Amino acid sequence: MRRREARWAYIFMAPAIIGVLLFSLGPMIASLLLSFTSYDMLSAPQWVGAENFTKLVGDKIFLKSLRVTITYSVVSVPLVMIIGFLLALLLNAKIPAMGFFRSAYYLPTVISGVAVAMVWKWMFNGDYGLINVMLGKIGIDGPPWLTSERYALSALIITSMWGFGGTMLIYLAGLQGVPPELYEAASVDGASRFRQVVHITIPMLSNVTFFNLIMGIIGSLQVFAEPFVLTGGKPNNSTLLLPLYLYQNAFSYLKMGYASAIAWVTFAIIMVLTLLIFRSMPYWVHSEASDDK
Repeated sequence: MRRREARWAYIFMAPAIIGVLLFSLGPMIASLLLSFTSYDMLSAPQWVGAENFTKLVGDKIFLKSLRVTITYSVVSVPLVMIIGFLLALLLNAKIPAMGFFRSAYYLPTVISGVAVAMVWKWMFNGDYGLINVMLGKIGIDGPPWLTSERYALSALIITSMWGFGGTMLIYLAGLQGVPPELYEAASVDGASRFRQVVHITIPMLSNVTFFNLIMGIIGSLQVFAEPFVLTGGKPNNSTLLLPLYLYQNAFSYLKMGYASAIAWVTFAIIMVLTLLIFRSMPYWVHSEASDDK
């Protein structure tokens, strides 16, 4: 009986396993091999060893792209998490039509990245964009957001906050698991609402923050549609995030080997950051297991 159940289990798992092998693991192995070659898609790959990786060290555009990507991640990830957390607190209140408000705030997350980028491109237009029109109403002369090296990255970071819905939803789910007895005991002791948030809500949601932080960092290092549509990496490569530079090398310059090397360096950065966050977990993430020790 057990053998029969196991056979059916393998049959049902087979499509997922085949999908992972064909569309995830297979391309990853191919990319790893290509990263050690010179390949332009028109002729056979030529083995060059670690040359693509050593070139990256002296590539000024890659180093600038790396710096732009780090700046984007360091600013956008905390902003999205703070906005998601504050909105989750707001939407956790028991007021009429709360289901509508939760859906309305989450709705932008399910819209295609290219469609969202097109909307923001119109809003950031220096001549007739909605943002500069509104700034003009209060006497402020809006900057050329997408064509100025000073403001273009800021415009991308503002655009990233559009995707706070997923973070908000996870925080909202976490809030449902905070025991109400803790708030009742704090109220009896005279703690204000602000102190309850600081000393109860934030520590109790530290595991949710941990998850959102990792997912936010991974997501921010893979942003492509917004910089591609809004600026194309311009002006002067000030918005050239790593995924966009990878795309340019692969499909504009036909340097598939070099692009694969960029992909694996990005993967290594994500792995190192994720491991560092995991190592820091015992120092700031609240869990029942740590309380029992």
